[in-house]
Amino acid sequence: MPLPYSRRSFLRTSALATCSLGATGCRRLFGQDEIRIAVVGLNDRGMNLSRYFMRLGHPDKPPVEMPKARLVAICDVDSAILMHSAKILQEEFGLTVETYKDYRRLLEKGKIDAVILATPNHWHALQTIWACEAGKDVYVEKPVSHTIWEGRQMVEAARKHRRIVQSGLQSRSDSGLNEAFTRIMSGEIGPIQHIRGLVYRHRSDIGLRTTPLLPPSTVNYEEWLGPAEDLPMYRDEFHYDWHWVWNTGNGDLGNMGSHELDTLRRFLGEPDHPESVYAFGGRFAWDDAGETPNTLMAGYVLKGIPVYFEVRNLWVDPETNAAPTYRRSRVGLIITCEGGQFRGGNGGGRLVDLDGRRIAACHGDGGFDHLPNFLRAIESRKQDSLVCPIEQGFRSSTLAHLGNISYRLGTQISDNQLRARIDGDEWLTDIHQRYLQQLQA
Repeated sequence: MPLPYSRRSFLRTSALATCSLGATGCRRLFGQDEIRIAVVGLNDRGMNLSRYFMRLGHPDKPPVEMPKARLVAICDVDSAILMHSAKILQEEFGLTVETYKDYRRLLEKGKIDAVILATPNHWHALQTIWACEAGKDVYVEKPVSHTIWEGRQMVEAARKHRRIVQSGLQSRSDSGLNEAFTRIMSGEIGPIQHIRGLVYRHRSDIGLRTTPLLPPSTVNYEEWLGPAEDLPMYRDEFHYDWHWVWNTGNGDLGNMGSHELDTLRRFLGEPDHPESVYAFGGRFAWDDAGETPNTLMAGYVLKGIPVYFEVRNLWVDPETNAAPTYRRSRVGLIITCEGGQFRGGNGGGRLVDLDGRRIAACHGDGGFDHLPNFLRAIESRKQDSLVCPIEQGFRSSTLAHLGNISYRLGTQISDNQLRARIDGDEWLTDIHQRYLQQLQA
């Protein structure tokens, strides 16, 4: 159905929007000596980011260099979550913030310099673009966009309005991964031969209702829906499980996989797009309302290097309520080089030789400096100081989108047909066999 005006347009004539082209930013024009932040989308990740922001500079946290900044506003379309979040900030930090249920009103009326977007994937593009148009800088969670086309528009908006837009792919700031990157780029264990990516996260099914789910009474559903289609929802829970429906989410390849896909792109010299993409998998064991695969193998060739990326959301077996492991890893990368491997992810890892003996441990910090890096870039107005600018976040998210597109374009085939197609590739054969073993269990 046609989208109402409020969903596809923004009040561009507001006073704050008129200063969006100023290279020094609105904050300097109004004589502010601090960066004023608003967090948008407070269920789970948004509240975690709010707490993270408030604890920057705490004595028991890693020291970071950052300009003076303050959390001044929060926004959510669910009034219950909004009020609960405001209460938590008051109780834990003694902080009183402005509250908004309408994101556009926040941009128009809120005295802010930047937004941190932790909203559902289908809103990332419009909210980023509107913020750029209104002269605000943006930190947008992963995947940065819901589709490839939307990601391109976000990049163009950031360029056009000269805004600082950081992708929430904090693995780029992890000290352990940075050490591993330096060691591998130096040739310490030889050139990269192939890369394995893993997202083994045990998740439960999302239920299958016989009648459509009604949104909570505290949610402004029209605002939550935004640019997405108004489709009936047959899952049990309204919040979070939108990840597993194509209308609003991108499955775990786009959700958790974005971090590892971004990291492997970085280790390969940040290639633009892959030379080839393929995928196989399905949504097995669960009879639920979810659409995205819970077992997926997405393969890529990037700069001539084969990449094997697995998503597995099923438990090991009925008696083991946990995700499987591969070489003691559940989420991360195994980068195989001529003379050894790196095994790890956000939080660090280890370099090992071809016999699995440790060469070096690379201890990480989870990317603690990622948000401070964004704030420093706002202060300096230097786009090239961003650790993960929107251009790189777009390309890494595109890898997830391409894997999902390949999967969705596929047709159902038998195991024998699949075996014939992957015959001769030892890695794909091994992955397929382990899939079968888990599904049989």
